[in-house]
This record gives sequence, C-alpha cells and structure tokens, in this order.
Amino acid sequence: MNPIELSKKLGGKIEVRSKMKLTEENLAVLYTPGVAEVCKAIAKDKKLSFEYTMRKNTIAVISDGSAVLGLGNIGPEAALPVMEGKALLFKELGGVDAFPIVLNTQDTEEIIKTIKFLAPTFGGINLEDICAPRCFEIEERLKKELDIPVFHDDQHGTAIVVLAGIINALKVAKKKLAKIKIVISGAGAAGVAIAKLLIKAGAKNILMLDSLGIIYKERAGGLNDSKMEIAKITNLKNLKGGLRDALAGVDVFIGVSAPNLLRSEDIKMMNEKAIVFAMANPTPEIMPEEAKKGGAYIVATGRSDYSNQINNVLAFPGIFRGVLDNKIKKITDKHKIKAAQAIAGLIKKPTCDKIIPRVLDKRVVKSVAGVFL
Repeated sequence: MNPIELSKKLGGKIEVRSKMKLTEENLAVLYTPGVAEVCKAIAKDKKLSFEYTMRKNTIAVISDGSAVLGLGNIGPEAALPVMEGKALLFKELGGVDAFPIVLNTQDTEEIIKTIKFLAPTFGGINLEDICAPRCFEIEERLKKELDIPVFHDDQHGTAIVVLAGIINALKVAKKKLAKIKIVISGAGAAGVAIAKLLIKAGAKNILMLDSLGIIYKERAGGLNDSKMEIAKITNLKNLKGGLRDALAGVDVFIGVSAPNLLRSEDIKMMNEKAIVFAMANPTPEIMPEEAKKGGAYIVATGRSDYSNQINNVLAFPGIFRGVLDNKIKKITDKHKIKAAQAIAGLIKKPTCDKIIPRVLDKRVVKSVAGVFL
C-alpha cells in the first residue's frame, strides 16, 4: 500500500490503550478517590513513580526535526511520522511503551530545559534525529543532569550495530581489530560515535573524513569541537587529502555520509578481503554490486533488500528493555560493547553474506537486554 494512503487511513501508527476495562466497580480505584492513595505514596517517595505508574515501562522518543533520516532539517511536524515509527518498533519488538515528542525549537538550551521538564513522566529518554554537533552537547548535559538513562540512537545505536557487524566480518576475513586500518566517511553524529566505540573496542588505526577531506590536527577550517576531539584520537600519522587518498591500503570502509561517493576502482585500492559498510540511506556510498566488482569481500548497507543490513533496530529496543527492567541510570561504553558482542554472537557461523542478524530476529532484544543484568 502507498505510505501516504496508509498514513491517512491509520491517522498515525500508535495509540494509547487502557490496561483494565473501566467499570462502575473499579472507577473509584483507578481514578478518584482511590488514586489519591497512590499520589500520597509517591509524594513521600518519588522513586515509587517507577513502580506505581507507566514510568516503569515508558520512554520518550524526542526530536527537533533537524536531521531526519536522509531528509535533513525538515522541522518537527515532518519528523513526527519517524518518531511514531520508532515508538511502534519499541513496542512491537521490545515491549517498551514509547511516546513520540517533537519540539518546536532547535535551540540547545531550550531543548535541554524542555526535556528536563518532561523527565518525571518517563523512565528513559531516546533522542532522535537531532543534528550534529548540537546533539553531542544535548546528550552529555542530559546524562549529567537527569537520573534516568539518555540515549541518542543516531549515535550509539548505529555504533553498536556497526561494531557487531565488524566483529563478525573480521572473523570471516580472519583479521584483528587492533591491526586493521579503518576509514570512516562522515563525521556527524553516527560517524563520531562509531569511531569512539571502535577505539574503545580495540581499534588502533582510524581515518575520518568529512566534506572537506581527511580530518587532521590543525586543519584549516571545518573543525568544530567534536571534530577537534576526533582529530586527537584518530589519524595518528596526521595524513591529509581526500577519500581516495585515505583508501589506499585500508581494510575497512565505513560510510555514514552521502550516496555514490565510491566506484569499483576505489575499492581496488583497499587491502585484500576488503570490508565495505556503505550505510548512506537510501542510496549508499557504493552499491553492493559495484563494491564487489572492485573486489570487496564483505559488503553491508543500511538497506533491507541486500544481505547484511546494518540497522539501529537491532540495538535500541533491547537497550531500553534492559535499562528499564534493571533500573539502569547510565548507559556506558561497556554496555555498548557488550551489546555489540551479544548481537554478533547470535550468528554462530558468520559468512560473507551473513554477519548480522535480520532486523526482526526475535532473539535480539532478549540478548541485548541481557547485558544489563
């Protein structure tokens, strides 16, 4: 069915339902006067809101509409269908109740203040489609100032699933993370988080590129705070140039940037058994057929019509199922690495065309949630 027609027919993807059928007999318990007893109990101990209210199993999916899918800054109203879809996935896959919330501001301080005001309603905050570099400050501030978990999925969900795919791709290619050379094209929210998590997991040699080329210390122009931080922990030889300069002798290419950046001839510059994660959506940096024509050994994309789909849905439902069930207040790098290992571990015998579970694999949520026990 046409997505416009379906959206009009449904009037949105989610709805609120009662957990009990309302009757004359239970009205006084579910609402007044009985609800006052619950209110007084929580007033004495605010932590009971996590036991006696929807907070126990409810998160907010929040966006300002500034970096939606591959569509860019399209505003809060246009972002709402994506937030609804995310809430649908949380419920269907993880059993997590999620409210989509879009904010009519793109001011960092206003966003932080608003989310802090909303926080008493929720057991966790999932930030979504907020552009870099603002997303970094917003998440870090909220993590420090709130006592519930805050998770920017565009950063960490992507990084977790990429690491899971890399773990199994390296098994198939018989290579070690600490010894390979990695190029990451795209230094936005996803690219920065991927680089940081790969380094935490043991990667030693990473080059990152943005639209101006290789990121290196003291590059003239185009270095915001997050890129300056990245320049300190990547490109240890201070190499300069563009994407093709970066690709020579590289083992892994990870793209979170723009479509059609590479040709088969570029892949030929990489090492034997080259691993290509081309994840720009809907059109990747290089199509799988073209990458394999250039000798790529393993190819992954963000698309569902090819094998090895790298998709955040493998991470975020299980992440929040785990933190809600176990009352986790902070999601750490250790949690993220364990989550990636859990996802990778579901593929017992990885192959070139099967390095990652399918996105609707029912084992994934339980496996990821288990890292928070």
